[in-house]
Amino acid sequence: MTGTAVVTGAGRGLGRALAHALARRGLAVHVTDVDAAAAATVAAELGDRATSAALDVADAEACRATAREARDLRVWVNNAGILATGPSWEQDDALRRRMFDINALGLINGTDAALGVFRPAGRGHVINIVSMAGLAPAPSETLYAATKHAAMAYTVGTQCDLRLAGLRDIHVSAVCPDGVWTAMLEPRVRDPGAWPSWTGVMYPPEAIAEAAAGLLDKPRPVLAIPRWRGALLRAFAATPRLGLALLPLVVRDARRKQRRWAERIERGEQPFP
Repeated sequence: MTGTAVVTGAGRGLGRALAHALARRGLAVHVTDVDAAAAATVAAELGDRATSAALDVADAEACRATAREARDLRVWVNNAGILATGPSWEQDDALRRRMFDINALGLINGTDAALGVFRPAGRGHVINIVSMAGLAPAPSETLYAATKHAAMAYTVGTQCDLRLAGLRDIHVSAVCPDGVWTAMLEPRVRDPGAWPSWTGVMYPPEAIAEAAAGLLDKPRPVLAIPRWRGALLRAFAATPRLGLALLPLVVRDARRKQRRWAERIERGEQPFP
């Protein structure tokens, strides 16, 4: 594949893995992050065709400028995001606004910026990294899940709007992975409020990046990883009384898995085979 791919929040973790996966597909990757030095380090890993810049996704005009300046923009990946745990009433106004500014509005800003280039060209692909928390409520990650529900609604709704406008070669995809072991989760391995991230399957970022990059070959509106978990969580979201009844069992099992994961990490063992 030719052209440029922009990846936000690409200075580390899943964003870095996404940048590498897209570069392997032949795209010239523009690595962006609020941390300019981290973005530059990843771009250096990718080779001479990669570029980097600081980008705050909460700045809509900065996103639009990034899209306009990208040479032959073909792919835009909205990956930047932050996590907060605990009951929502423990989180102050500043944190709430910051989470929506990055996780929801940042994704909207990036999508809108990319579509400003894609719509006149009649082609392009936006990949939005959402989460399983965009498919069902996530107690103890309630605010995070609220931002991801907004991201999911915007992603699917925008894809529908593009089809209604007759733009069949522009794709907007939501990627909803289960737990991803990155710097966002590593400090929370002993956080009792982070248990939702251990309710299912934990993945290395490289596995999610490869699956997301695969959407360029076979576009789809929503990709849940693994798919069975996506179906299960949608069923729970549709039956909240059942979810409440089973919640104590789910929490107990997730905290058991979280504790075992933490013990492996603290013993210096590799988390993945």
